[in-house]
Amino acid sequence: VVSISMVYLNKILMSDGLSIPAPLFVTWYQCLFTVFICWIAGLCGQRARGSNSGQQYTPVSVNDNGASMPTNPPRPSFFAQFPKAEYVMVQAKQIFPLSLVFVGMITFNNLCLKYVEVSFYNVARSLTIVFNVFLSRIFLGIPTSCKTMLCLAIVISGFVMGTHGEINFSLIGTVSGIMSSLFVSLNSIFTKKVLPVVDDNHWKLTFYNNVNATFLFIPLIVYFEGEIIMNSIERLTSAAFWSAMSVAGFFGFSIGIVTVLQIKATSPLTHNISGTAKAAVQSLMAFYLWGNEWTIMGVLGIFTVLGGSLLYTFVRMGENARNLSATPPPQQEMTGRQV
Repeated sequence: VVSISMVYLNKILMSDGLSIPAPLFVTWYQCLFTVFICWIAGLCGQRARGSNSGQQYTPVSVNDNGASMPTNPPRPSFFAQFPKAEYVMVQAKQIFPLSLVFVGMITFNNLCLKYVEVSFYNVARSLTIVFNVFLSRIFLGIPTSCKTMLCLAIVISGFVMGTHGEINFSLIGTVSGIMSSLFVSLNSIFTKKVLPVVDDNHWKLTFYNNVNATFLFIPLIVYFEGEIIMNSIERLTSAAFWSAMSVAGFFGFSIGIVTVLQIKATSPLTHNISGTAKAAVQSLMAFYLWGNEWTIMGVLGIFTVLGGSLLYTFVRMGENARNLSATPPPQQEMTGRQV
């Protein structure tokens, strides 16, 4: 729900009317807003941990028979999980390559959303799973089976069908979608590698990543959108514009946290598959909410992409199960002395 709402709201901000034609500036503000939320959450977390550490001893309760009954320890505050937002240069440099990938990912993502219809948006970005398989083979050495290649062929076929079935086709938007797919896969792989730098703390990684991205976007905004922003002073004083920008920033923070949590708990592959499954629902809703024109070829492309992704899920689950069963159990150490 959060992901779909984020896409729809970003489409409004990328379109003419409420927002300004400056996707890089919109994306920069979302990163800045995320940094602000991380800072506030860190202060609340510091206060929550301080109150928990100074908590007094709670005696055990006594029942009607006079027997003592242990009480459950108090649950920690929700904010206790947020670390203090600190920017350490050594860690920031180690996370910097991920931040470059992150900037490329959200930039091409918003450019794709700006130039294509919402119904075609997920088809344009459906090659994420293809890039993820090949990049996993290159960077992680994960082999690719014939069944996997067949599933990827189905996904690519769905992409081609959706492209031919799109009425308002945009070459810039489609190329941006392909580049976004590439950077999404790279972001998943780099996130898995960089998490140990921040002690596997996804909140710290979110803070560092967005601070770095905030600085990286500034020269891009000045060069590509400086004149557009200067000519939109009247729009920049609109309360409705900044309210929509702030809501989108909050959704962006939520999506970033969910993404990091999912990659940390599962794998980059599972993250991309779940995102592809969500894409079908989002695309079908767009036909009704946005009034996008549909064609038989376009709808077939959506379902072909979804079918190929689901089939790939089952193939990978089977392969992982076989690999797990083929792995020999660890040998137990002998406690006695050998004769």
